[in-house]
Amino acid sequence: MTITPTNTEMKLKRIFIQNQLPEALTPLHRMSHNILWSWMPQVSELFMSIDPQQFVELNYNPVALLENLAPARLNELAQDKDFLQRVNAAEKAFDAYLAEPQKPNLPRVAYFSMEYGLHISLKLYSGGLGVLAGDYLKEASDSNVDLFGVGLLYRYGYFNQGLSLNGDQVHHYPAQKFTQLPVEPVRREDGNWLKITVGIQGRIVQVKVWSLAIGRIKLYLLDTDHEDNSPEDRALTHQLYGGDNEHRLKQEILLGIGGVRAIEEMNLLPDIYHLNEGHAGFLSIERLKNYVDGGLTFPEAREVVRASSLYTTHTPVPAGHDHFSEHLMRSYLYNYASELGIEWSDFMALGRLNPEDEHEDFNMSKLSIRLSQRVNGVSRLHGQVSQEMFTSLFPGYTAEEVHIGYVTNSVHYPTWIAESIHDLFTTKFGNDWVRDQSNKEIWRKVHQIDDETLFKTRHALKVRLLNYVKKKLEVDMRRRGESPRTTFDILSKINDKALVLGFARRFATYKRATLLFTNRDRLRELVNRKDQPVIFLFAGKAHPADQGGQDLIRQIVHISKDPEFAGKIIFLEDYNMEMAKLLTQGVDIWLNTPTRPLEASGTSGMKAALNGSVNFSVLDGWWAEGYRPDAGWALPLERTYDDQYLQNELDAETMYRILEEEIIPTFYKRDERGISPEWMGYVKQIIAEVAPTFTMKRMMDDYYERYYLPLGKSAAAIRQDGMQPARDYAAWKEDTAARWEGIETVENNSFDTMNHALPVGESFTAEVVIATNGIDADHLVLEALFYQRIDEEKIVLRRSQPFERIASTEGTATFRIQLDPSLAGVYEYGFRLRPTHELMPHAQDLNLVYWI
Repeated sequence: MTITPTNTEMKLKRIFIQNQLPEALTPLHRMSHNILWSWMPQVSELFMSIDPQQFVELNYNPVALLENLAPARLNELAQDKDFLQRVNAAEKAFDAYLAEPQKPNLPRVAYFSMEYGLHISLKLYSGGLGVLAGDYLKEASDSNVDLFGVGLLYRYGYFNQGLSLNGDQVHHYPAQKFTQLPVEPVRREDGNWLKITVGIQGRIVQVKVWSLAIGRIKLYLLDTDHEDNSPEDRALTHQLYGGDNEHRLKQEILLGIGGVRAIEEMNLLPDIYHLNEGHAGFLSIERLKNYVDGGLTFPEAREVVRASSLYTTHTPVPAGHDHFSEHLMRSYLYNYASELGIEWSDFMALGRLNPEDEHEDFNMSKLSIRLSQRVNGVSRLHGQVSQEMFTSLFPGYTAEEVHIGYVTNSVHYPTWIAESIHDLFTTKFGNDWVRDQSNKEIWRKVHQIDDETLFKTRHALKVRLLNYVKKKLEVDMRRRGESPRTTFDILSKINDKALVLGFARRFATYKRATLLFTNRDRLRELVNRKDQPVIFLFAGKAHPADQGGQDLIRQIVHISKDPEFAGKIIFLEDYNMEMAKLLTQGVDIWLNTPTRPLEASGTSGMKAALNGSVNFSVLDGWWAEGYRPDAGWALPLERTYDDQYLQNELDAETMYRILEEEIIPTFYKRDERGISPEWMGYVKQIIAEVAPTFTMKRMMDDYYERYYLPLGKSAAAIRQDGMQPARDYAAWKEDTAARWEGIETVENNSFDTMNHALPVGESFTAEVVIATNGIDADHLVLEALFYQRIDEEKIVLRRSQPFERIASTEGTATFRIQLDPSLAGVYEYGFRLRPTHELMPHAQDLNLVYWI
């Protein structure tokens, strides 16, 4: 008889069995759940000592390490008196840091960003924007300010990069295990997990809120990947920068609108909202709705939102500014217009240059500028480029008059400094010098360190880097099927006595990663010099949709296999924060070759500078501010050719010449100790004169001085007396705008510039009478402006001076000026009338002008 088995299908249920730490080790759990450990060496070294190999394999993740340790190992550690002493010492240092009282009387800042680069074990970042945001939150903790972050918790993050045998980029998306991350559910008072809801195309999406401790501050992360949502909505927080433009729109709705709702549920009550890029722009829409729901009109609510908002733009590349079709906007956000009490066309106008153009997309940068009182770029040059990019939003003003400012990006010193370099600095700078890390006088003590000691310390970092390169290449080349002969040939030619140059960043085409290969014959001679070896290390990811960037990677991989370039041109796959540390700490030269002026800032070169790696870059982004001829090398900012191909050729030839005639000879000009004193001069100068200007402490101080403190005052002023100043200001704007078209010039008596030249040093007098159409004369400013024409399309303001109001009646205002332009040459000038008000932060806050 045949018996048919039953119940053969496996029926399994998931259970989470949490590792139980012995009581003596419980401090490890608490310290592992605050990312502070990542920049507190005493704590990170403690975790590393538990199981160095497993710690590295787990991406230096202490939460995962503790969860994966065998009970026997835990018991062994609990009996190890030396280890327990180190645990207690680390816990004391950890607690002392956290216990320091917060700085008083500062506005509370809510910082919104789509990505945060905090640590390799947290897949919340893709590149420079995220690493900058992560560094910023770490410094907020170190500076002990009242700031918190808001972002998204991604299940798969960006992507891990692999390479095929042909050099094609391969994308891997390993899932994050949230149980092995230092994140905690945010709980309501009743103990239930805090969830907020966001409407996505008529569906209600349930959003969980997590918190991540970053030293003394918190980052709040939104998560839709749970069973309360449909598969489509769960995917909203699967990938960073994944999917199509519609998916991006949904993520930005989640970040901006969901983020504001989460803040409200937690009753955090920020004074200022800082939008790190336009991804968070919809937060201002949600805030407007809340104020309208509270009884304000749309114009009144707009004044409250603007008075407390800062928008930071990060790219001069137009494609980097998100924009969405009206069809998409209508599909997802149509209800907001009625909730704000405005027409749909007025809603769309918030994100358009030309409100009447029904075919123009809705631009998140334009939205963010219109609803933020303050706007900044991320370097001095980028601030100027941004002024030019957005001048069209402010007719009647030239680029240099637009209110966009700048704060130059920087880097978090404790995260990016090599431990051996920091120890060397401390011997000369003092034990507590990092608290005053922007002080150049401290950094100049690097000249007290003898050349030989500094050289040996830096050389050890280079050896560490190249050993890592060899191990990584061996593993990666074997995995992708390279022949053993090719692998051996490349590895055997890697020379730790070589001059090593590093190029690692996002592989966007404008970064010109392959500029070095413009003339391969010239490059071949350069890297094969007898007794003067040179190595170029490349790393970086191209966006999965960026075929041009992926082609650049493929090209470099192919060249690296050429026998004459083997071991001298190397591409390292899967660029990440840990690799970035090894590269910026270990190379001799940090290379950057962007197309001018498309590098908004760049921070990798700053990390290199901290560690004494000399920079060689185009004078673009941060290097336009940081460059000194005694601390590095540069390609000029100015373009010689309009044709980019010719410009690339010129830049490549300039690079070859500087390398051949300056950099390589200087590096190899050795004395009897085997050291180049001239090279060490460059190393010391970039540390002493460049590095301190680009620490995150300086950047944080700049944001408070230039933006947060002024915004804190304007936000407080406009909220007084139940928002009455907002009501009054909005009413004044509306009345002034309605009357503006009725302004007329009654008299204009000024110097006849058409028929008479004005001698240098002589002044002229002008008197103008304006019919004000009922606008209070106290709210009018008349100014004389002198411009110089650059070409048919561009004029630049060279001089401005306000008129004095000498009389006013019920309907007129009389202005007079006596002006010496103090200029020589041909200029164009005019008299411009504009409104003013005690609550106006800048002239474009009510962008009305009347030319006399």
